[in-house]
Amino acid sequence: MALSTHPPVEIPDTSIFEYLFGGLGAADLDEIALVDGTSGAETSYRQLVGQISLLAGALAARGVGVGDVVGILCPNIPAFATVFHGVLRAGATATTINSLYTPGEITNQLTDAGAQWLFTISPMLPQAEAAAEATGIPADHLIVLDGAEGHPSLRDLLGEGKQAPEVSFDPATHVAVLPYSSGTTGRPKGVMLSHRNLIANIAQSSGSIGLGDRGLGAGDRVLAVLPFFHIYGMTVLLNFALRERATLVTMPKFDLPEFLRIVSEAKVTWIFIAPPIAVALAKHPLVDQFDLSSVEVVFSGAAPLDGSLAALVAERLDCIVCQGYGMTELSPVSHSIPVEHHEIDRSSIGILLPNTEARIIDVESGADVDVPADGQSASGELLVRGPQVMLGYLNNDDATGRTLDGDGWLHTGDIATVTAEGVYYIVDRLKELIKYKGYQVAPAVLEAVLLGHPAIADAAVIGVLDDDGQEIPKAFVVLQSDADLDEAGVMEHVASHVAPYEKVRRVEFIDVIPKSSAGKILRKDLRARTSKS
Repeated sequence: MALSTHPPVEIPDTSIFEYLFGGLGAADLDEIALVDGTSGAETSYRQLVGQISLLAGALAARGVGVGDVVGILCPNIPAFATVFHGVLRAGATATTINSLYTPGEITNQLTDAGAQWLFTISPMLPQAEAAAEATGIPADHLIVLDGAEGHPSLRDLLGEGKQAPEVSFDPATHVAVLPYSSGTTGRPKGVMLSHRNLIANIAQSSGSIGLGDRGLGAGDRVLAVLPFFHIYGMTVLLNFALRERATLVTMPKFDLPEFLRIVSEAKVTWIFIAPPIAVALAKHPLVDQFDLSSVEVVFSGAAPLDGSLAALVAERLDCIVCQGYGMTELSPVSHSIPVEHHEIDRSSIGILLPNTEARIIDVESGADVDVPADGQSASGELLVRGPQVMLGYLNNDDATGRTLDGDGWLHTGDIATVTAEGVYYIVDRLKELIKYKGYQVAPAVLEAVLLGHPAIADAAVIGVLDDDGQEIPKAFVVLQSDADLDEAGVMEHVASHVAPYEKVRRVEFIDVIPKSSAGKILRKDLRARTSKS
């Protein structure tokens, strides 16, 4: 078992609202909390706190409080912060919904979560109305932030002038949010995260990611392009940045030209990304047409970032590039490369956050792997324990029992190694390892090799069955425009970088690698594509 090398951090026994905003000083209140990256409209901390309290009051006047669940179907706009924290300030639970979901998927989440209220915006109203009708949410419980006939608007609720109620709950056990796991390997599950879970992970992030002269703080401008409905955007962007009194510059969805424009014009200093954005920053010619000199830190998460790709981004933008590791069930962060220690190998996920423990166990025996005096340990499943670990899955005791053991260890399902210095590396997902003739082949390793080829824009690897029914690695490849590379060239490139048993045996060229909104490869979609061919 390994303990964090960071000093422990204090985790206050309070609500997320009090933790984020209770300590605002007079000077803080007039600083800018949020900027709409599209329009340039600004919201001060004073305005934000006022709006949150008014919305909490309006919801309480409608009977919304402890025990109620409120859905939020909304992209990254400043009003998201008001709605999210207004719901929690009222004592209710927020279930954040993927903006790309179909009406059926929205219905499934609202039903599973038991939501009876839903916030959305007018462009998403058709999907929201269909889901509301299917789940029995009445029209006056469907709030359209920017207004729509037959539904209350955010302005309507704020205009009622109701003040926030006094609510009482145990921050350690009261469910603050119900994000749903990505469902990359199955149906999404509701992850119950308490106020204490969220507060712990913000405090832990402050004690790791945010340390040093270049740590996140007041005066920084943070581009918020990763969706707030996803736990990475929710904790590390929305909540961590506000706690540190930075300014969030929101962007509803990723579009490279708009992304680059906002970074340049808003003088963004910190960018939190997922690996697909790193690929664009490293390789796309459009990047050279914009002044990105304000960028000081790029922090990647949600999926493994290859070290060579990180180095390309760092060199091109002349900035610090770090990455971290986490999952929804961890609120989400358990490991990171601290900015003050950005010399740590960029291909690693860094070191444990404060107040966090980890083990790596042999997949077959369950015994802890040995950590040598130098070099890396053998690979095994990564287990994590700490105050950021979820309460469990909603309505799913079986899944909770498979993920959380009786000693509080969360079984991540990720294969990892660790060095004697406590630096961790993710090898792959346990369920995604390819078994080739008895050898374990990690798709992430092959994907990193593929992305190292200058003609390859993106890539993914899965296991498929050959004519003899044996599993072999198959690569899906997206080529750079005007690239001249065939299947044989792809296989030769990989073969020159890996052991013989790890070689790619099949190649398929496609237009785009399917990924979740958080940047994770949707391997189930690639498997479905393969089964149809």
